[in-house]
Amino acid sequence: MASTSRDPSPPYPSAARISDSPCFLQYSASLKCLEEHSSERSKCQEHFDVYKECKKKEREARLERNKKRSFFS
Repeated sequence: MASTSRDPSPPYPSAARISDSPCFLQYSASLKCLEEHSSERSKCQEHFDVYKECKKKEREARLERNKKRSFFS
């Protein structure tokens, strides 16, 4: 029988867990804010904006890395 204690790696990088993201702290802060304010989104807008900016920078960095590795550039 095969052992299932092994942690399988994602089939491709975009399938990685959110906890592996550089923006995990901002993501967690957004969720915590929603919990603390009974899901009243307007009170958490600053957290959402910080998370959105982090994701934007993460995406730009990924695109830049991919551009450097591209066969077509």
